[in-house]
Formats: sequence, structure tokens, C-alpha cells
Amino acid sequence: MLRLYDFWESGNCYKVRLLLSQLRIPFERVALDILAGETRRPAFLAKNPNGRVPLVEWPDGRRLAESNAILVYLAEGTPLLPADAFERAQALQWMFFEQYSHEPYIAVVRFWHFAGLVETNRAALPDKVERGYQALAVMERHLAAHAFFAGERYTVADIALYAYTHVAGEGGFELRRFPAVERWLARVRDQPGHVAITDEVGTPASLDG
Repeated sequence: MLRLYDFWESGNCYKVRLLLSQLRIPFERVALDILAGETRRPAFLAKNPNGRVPLVEWPDGRRLAESNAILVYLAEGTPLLPADAFERAQALQWMFFEQYSHEPYIAVVRFWHFAGLVETNRAALPDKVERGYQALAVMERHLAAHAFFAGERYTVADIALYAYTHVAGEGGFELRRFPAVERWLARVRDQPGHVAITDEVGTPASLDG
């Protein structure tokens, strides 16, 4: 069975849980606490020298890190990854946008709130917030004219962007300023097999198991 090394509150890990659930792929979940440094311990670093989750591992020993790479691999051959070359490139375009222009701001600000690091990062906060709102504005302009991000249907691009957008309010971002984004969030929630970031999914396992 596929094994997912995971931190529950991470949007990047949630992307993988969501896709696995929607594709009905059974998996074991190994919970690691990044705040306690569990991904920096030798047992995990032997599996992923970058010391980050998510990481997926197959029974044959293959491993794959980086959330969006995992999404693309798992969705291969399914409707969630466009077969058309241009539509696939569109999906990848938005997934690159998510990692470069969205996650470093919206996800980081949320993490600062979650981990009690807002005061420590007070000087950097305004720029992070501003650039997070810029990313949401880019999404708003696209979604004002399109139902989804690639090929006019739900794909891994939507999963990638949904993960941190739907919890942006936990970082203080006001999503009501972006009505097209809010309508899109509702469309994503309505997709078959949707699970919430807080849902208990996967069979519990241990790092040493």
C-alpha cells in the first residue's frame, strides 16, 4: 500500500490526501510533527534528505517528494490531469504559480499565525500579506471568466490552489473581497470524493512500521 508521510495542518500534505481520496487510492498515513522537528530526524532524512513532507513511498521502495510533483504523478491517466498537451501545460502553469507566487505568502502567513510566529516576523508581515493579496487578485481575474483553472474542468491545478486558498482566512486574508474565488471554492468542495483538511483519512502507520 502507498504510504504518505504527512503533517495534518499542512496544505501541501492536504493536496495529496485530497487527491488520494478522490481517486479512491488506499494509503497509510505516517503523521510527523514538523514543529517538533520530526522531519529532521535521521530516520526520515534517510527517506527524504530535504527533510520535508509530503513524501509518498511505494512498497517497492520508490519515493516521491514535492506536493505538486506527487499530484501530477498520481493523476496520470485520470481526468484530473489533462491529456491535451496545451491544457496540461495550463494546469502546470497554475501549479507553478501556486508554488512561486501563492504558497510563499498565503501559506507562510497562515503558518506564522498557527505557530505563534507573527510577532517574530512582524517586520516581514506587511510584504507577505500584500503579495498574498496580489496572488488572490490574479486568481480572481481568472475565475471571473472561468469555472476552473485548466481546460474548464476540475484538475490537479484546482487541488493545488485550493489547499491553501480555502484556509487563507486562518492567516487573516479576507476572502470575501474575492467573490469569484469564493464561488470557485464552493465548486471544489462539491467535487466527488472531497475531504476536508481536518478529515481523518488514511490508515495510521508509523515511521518505523
